[in-house]
Amino acid sequence: MKIIDLHCDALLKLWMGEGKVPYKHASELDTNLRRLKKGDVQVQCFAVFINPEMKAEQKFQAALDQIYYFYNEVLAKNPEMKQIKDWADFTQLKENEIGAMLTLEGVDAIGNDLKKMSILYHLGVRSVGLTWNNANLAADGAGEPRGAGLTTFGREIVQFNNGHHVLTDVSHLCEKAFWDVIELADYPVASHSNARAVCEHQRNLYDEQAKAMFEKGGMIHVVYCPYFVKSKGKVTISDLIKHIDHFCSLGGVNQIGFGSDFDGIETFVAKLEDASMYPNLINELLKYYTEEQVKGFAHQNFINNYCLK
Repeated sequence: MKIIDLHCDALLKLWMGEGKVPYKHASELDTNLRRLKKGDVQVQCFAVFINPEMKAEQKFQAALDQIYYFYNEVLAKNPEMKQIKDWADFTQLKENEIGAMLTLEGVDAIGNDLKKMSILYHLGVRSVGLTWNNANLAADGAGEPRGAGLTTFGREIVQFNNGHHVLTDVSHLCEKAFWDVIELADYPVASHSNARAVCEHQRNLYDEQAKAMFEKGGMIHVVYCPYFVKSKGKVTISDLIKHIDHFCSLGGVNQIGFGSDFDGIETFVAKLEDASMYPNLINELLKYYTEEQVKGFAHQNFINNYCLK
């Protein structure tokens, strides 16, 4: 069953490896090409992430450097990897091809310059999260105690996304900023978030937030970071499925997807330690859901909600 995974941090590892990490088979990459193939991943989204502690004048170059590795290590050296720049590309991949799409996890890299956002768009970024857990010039993240909403600049970015058919990602926003995005964004998405009712964590979504996402036509992609799945103890695939169950109970059966956070996490759900293990998740889901529903979670919901409209 083909998989669309909306979030991984492989580019950060490639950048930190300074060209010495071979994307095709590097064991330190949870989403290397061999593992994507074994897991039947049809599309992998690659996040550009900049550490908020980096000096401001270095951030945009760091984003460009990560995109360099996307083009030169992921795409150029692996002809079966095909860049996705248009939503129609999701439906036009050949049997032996794997789609690769750039996303942005926090807009720290652009400072207060929307021209830099335009540059990233032209390089292929098609989903934008305004923050990581910190506050920046666009909004407050989930870890910022102030908990403020979007700034004027943040609203300009959402409007830019709307005008370019770019997803606006709510996964790392504080609650107030989330509601501002829901009000403004034409294409909201949660690239890697779980249900707060199942696991109380600041990175997870309250029921009212999830319902608002579904009503707006947005999707929630469950994340495999154990801390967002279960508060303590060993974390299993069954624990992850509880989040899917809960979102389904809120009316989201056709608006759930996967956003692993592979290569951005250091601990794992048991038997879901890298992209090659997706069949374990699919087989477990098939015990509780119809094949059509599981196909939806795996890829069809994303196609229906974002690519066919």
